[in-house]
Amino acid sequence: MVTLSLAHGPAKLFEGQLPSFDEIRKFGRIVNASERHRMTFREESRKQKDPLLCGLGLFLCGDTAAAIEQLEKAVGCVQKWMALGCLSRVQKQFDAAIGHFDKAAQAGADSLTVSLEKADTYRSAGRIEEAANELKHCANYENVSAAYHYQVGRLCDAEGEYEQAMEHYAKAVELDADHVDALFQLAYSCDLRGDEELAMQHYKQLAKRVPPPVNALLNLAVLHEDRGEYDKAEVCVKMVLSSHPNHAKAVLFRKDIESSRHMVYDEEKEKRRDRHNKILEIPISDFELSVRSRNCLKKMNISTLGDLLRTTEAELLSYKNFGETSLLEIKKILASKNLRLGMALEDKNAGKGASADPEQQASREMLQKDIDELELSVRARRAMDRLGVKTFYDLVNKTEAELLGCKNFGVTSLNEIKEKLAKFGLSLRKID
Repeated sequence: MVTLSLAHGPAKLFEGQLPSFDEIRKFGRIVNASERHRMTFREESRKQKDPLLCGLGLFLCGDTAAAIEQLEKAVGCVQKWMALGCLSRVQKQFDAAIGHFDKAAQAGADSLTVSLEKADTYRSAGRIEEAANELKHCANYENVSAAYHYQVGRLCDAEGEYEQAMEHYAKAVELDADHVDALFQLAYSCDLRGDEELAMQHYKQLAKRVPPPVNALLNLAVLHEDRGEYDKAEVCVKMVLSSHPNHAKAVLFRKDIESSRHMVYDEEKEKRRDRHNKILEIPISDFELSVRSRNCLKKMNISTLGDLLRTTEAELLSYKNFGETSLLEIKKILASKNLRLGMALEDKNAGKGASADPEQQASREMLQKDIDELELSVRARRAMDRLGVKTFYDLVNKTEAELLGCKNFGVTSLNEIKEKLAKFGLSLRKID
C-alpha cells in the first residue's frame, strides 16, 4: 500500500476495494506531482505481487511497456481493460485500444466513460468521422458531463473549428471547475489566438492547484517573459524545477530566460533583413522584359527575384528559346539590385552543413515524424504552432529567417531547434 500526503490529506490507491478507473487516473496527478513521488510510487508498485495492482501502478508512472506486461497477466476487470486501452493508445495501436475499451464495456464499465475514451482514440488516430459518431451517442450528457464537452472541444480543434472548441472547454469548466485538462486547453487556445490576458488568467488558476500542471506553469512563464517580466517567469520555472529538478524543458527555459535578460535587439540589422527579404519577394512581372524572356521564365516556374538567385546562367541558357539576349536582360535587372544569378546557390555551397533537398536527405518515414518527437521547449513549441509546423518535413522546409521572424522566437530557440534536428541528421533549409 502506498500513501502520498498532500495538503488536502492522504491519497490512497491500493487499500481495500480497488477504486474506479476515473479515481485511479485522478490519483495519477498526485503520483506525478514530483519526481520523488513518482520514483517512490514506482518502486512500491513493483513490489506488488498482484499483477493488476503492479500494472496499474506502473501505468500511473508512465512505464508503458512494463505496465502492459503486468496487466496482460492480470485477471480481467474494468480497470485492467481501461488501462490497457489507454496504454495502447499511447503506443498508437489504436485498433487494439478500441478492442480493450470494448472489453471494459463488457466487464461493466460506465458507458459514457467508454464512449469518450473511444472517441479520444479515434481522434488520435485521425479517424474524425468515427470520433464524431461516437460522441453523438453521448449527446444526452451535454448538460451534465464536463468530460463530454472536453472531448467535443478536442474534436472541434482537430477539425479547425477553434471558436467552437473554446466554447466547449468553457462549458466543461463551468460544469466542473476541477476539470484541469479542459481549463488548460481553454488557456492554451486563448494563448495561441493572441488573447494573452485571458490566457494568463486561466494559467494562473491552474498554477494555484495542488499539484499545479507543469505545462501551465511553463506556458505562463513564456507569457511573463514575452512581457519582459523575467522575475515572474523565473518564479514559474522554479516551481517546476522544485518538484521536477531534471525536467528538460524547464532547465532549457531557465537558460532561455537568462539569455532574454541580456538579449540586445539590433534594430538596424532587422531592418536590413526585412529589406532583403522584401527584395527577394519582388515578382518578375514588376520588370519590363521581352515577351520571350517573360514566357521562358514563366514556363520554368521562376516568378520572383529570389527564384532567379537559385538559378544559374547554364540552367537558363539550357532552356529552349532562351538565348544570350534574354540572359543579358535578366542580369541587368539583378545588377540593379546588387544581385546576380546563382548567388543563393553559391552561398549555400559555401556554408557549412548546408542541407540537401529534404526528400534526398532522409527517408519519407523520417520526415513524416510528428514535431513532438523533437521534445522542444515551451517557447519553441509555441512558435511551431504559430507557424503551422506539424512534422519534421514542415520544419526542414523553414529557413532560419522564417523562424526568427516568428513573434518572440530568438537565437536561443533557433539553436535549440538546429541541435535537435542535427540529432536526426537534418537541418533547416538555406536559400541565401
